[in-house]
Amino acid sequence: MGIQVEFNAELALRNISQFKAGDRTEDECLPEKLEAGKTYSFLKSGQRNYWLQGQVPLVETKGNQELSRPLAAVEILEVTHFLLDKQAFTKGKYKVIDVFDSSDSKVHFDRFERLD
Repeated sequence: MGIQVEFNAELALRNISQFKAGDRTEDECLPEKLEAGKTYSFLKSGQRNYWLQGQVPLVETKGNQELSRPLAAVEILEVTHFLLDKQAFTKGKYKVIDVFDSSDSKVHFDRFERLD
């Protein structure tokens, strides 16, 4: 039995509708309105590692690695791993640096590199 750790190049959260339906916690979902300069909390199942020394894309996930285009550029400020009922979780805080216009087709990231 090994140690299962996932390395994430982006912060992927669910649509807020899943919180409103009672399927997810609020921290597992995107905020109703993303605001540049504001700090939000997040929660992910599993033991995850994020890049902490720069900006990463914030995306919406539908599960099974089905991800949207970047919605915003964020800096992950803190990450904590913890156990709940013998299951590993990752929680933390992120600060929104820029919110991207959904009608804009501009590419904002190339892997870890912020392009604009």
